[in-house]
Amino acid sequence: MTTFFPATSDLPSRVKIVEVGPRDGLQNEANVSLSDKVQLIDMLSATGLTHIESGSFVSPKWVPQMADSSEVLRSIHRKPGIVYSALTPNAKGVDLAIAAGADEIAIFAAASESFSQKNINCSIAESLVRFEPVLLKAKVHQLRVRGYLSCVTDCPYEGQTAPAQVASVAKLLYQMGCDEVSLGDTVGKATPLRFARMLDACLSHIPVDALAVHCHNTWGQALANIYQSLLMGISTVDASVAGLGGCPYAPGASGNVATEDVVYLCEQSGISTGVDLMKLAQAGEFICSQLGKPPASNAALALLFAGKA
Repeated sequence: MTTFFPATSDLPSRVKIVEVGPRDGLQNEANVSLSDKVQLIDMLSATGLTHIESGSFVSPKWVPQMADSSEVLRSIHRKPGIVYSALTPNAKGVDLAIAAGADEIAIFAAASESFSQKNINCSIAESLVRFEPVLLKAKVHQLRVRGYLSCVTDCPYEGQTAPAQVASVAKLLYQMGCDEVSLGDTVGKATPLRFARMLDACLSHIPVDALAVHCHNTWGQALANIYQSLLMGISTVDASVAGLGGCPYAPGASGNVATEDVVYLCEQSGISTGVDLMKLAQAGEFICSQLGKPPASNAALALLFAGKA
């Protein structure tokens, strides 16, 4: 049986943060200009992040906010050592991502049948069949592939998701050729013990270094769930600068966990991220000023505004 709360000496020495703000965050915001997207990614590139999800090649009919992803990827100032990735639901999306210079692609499935139907209009089994040509094309072009898996603890339509169901779909994604499977608490209702049970089920089938976690903070539990994941050996964490994001197909789901808060948690726990927290907070402050909202990050607010009251 897995020990859910081991000693802090079992924490990873380093964590890779996958910054999803320019895609998962901004896809929920209307009227963000091309220049603002490019400036955000360029600012994030200067923070020490090594993986920035920069666009999405989903049909503009469904996600019009990402219609300029090709221009974004062509306009950014790339830094060596940084992976600039994109979401691609089909083979056409892969072609567009390759033409735009994406370094890695991502596909997305759900652990809940109802959410799969609402999100991508097909069953889980049908979605996996659709992804086969995507994975094949990616491998031909020697591109790494991430597999996002939504609703790993709760579904907005079905309630709690059984850990065995999550593990089953995650295993299929890994066996199909996903180099990494990102486990998403889409609704943001998970608590550490339930999150640990889900992770334990997945770890029975997938190596720990092929798993990532993607936590939303709707109920304020994201950092607790991430820390639990770190204790269980997970060393890749998705996060969104300034806590931007949400999910249009998950009613009530608020933003992703803020990257600034994850960096602060890790660095204060003796875990290296390689990220400059002040530069990160400034990137979040920039995009939030363009959006007309404050950052949804406690660490950023403390760092940027504590002395301005």
